[in-house]
Amino acid sequence: MDSEKKHVLDIVSNYIDITLTPFGKPQRAVIDVEKRDPMYGGNGVVYMLSIFEKDELVNNRIGVYMVLMNKGDQAGFHEHGSKKEQELYVLINGQGEYIERIGEDNITRKFDLKKGNVTCIKGDNNYHSIINTGNEPLIIFVVTTYEAK
Repeated sequence: MDSEKKHVLDIVSNYIDITLTPFGKPQRAVIDVEKRDPMYGGNGVVYMLSIFEKDELVNNRIGVYMVLMNKGDQAGFHEHGSKKEQELYVLINGQGEYIERIGEDNITRKFDLKKGNVTCIKGDNNYHSIINTGNEPLIIFVVTTYEAK
């Protein structure tokens, strides 16, 4: 693992312990760190910390930790309806501003979020974004599931 990814894991470990306990298998930690610079046209850098192997979750596309290390880092607007997905954000640490919009330009709601808050999105033409507004890393557990067929 390169030094930047190790640095991210070292900082995150000051706030949470990322240990997966999969049924019938040994416990494990993060298996991959992906850097997105920018993420969906947002500001700054977002890191995706994978703990699950591909196809390990039933009906799920991903189950990862999303980390926005610095104030102002943003996962830009994106949608899930075209992929027939639903996405949940579970805030584990930090504070952020969550923004929803319908279509390309119609911002409908903004929320200040903190540890413990959960958001969800699904449906065509619905977009969301999140920005780190605090002085600590914004750590979010993200679950993206496929809609039932």
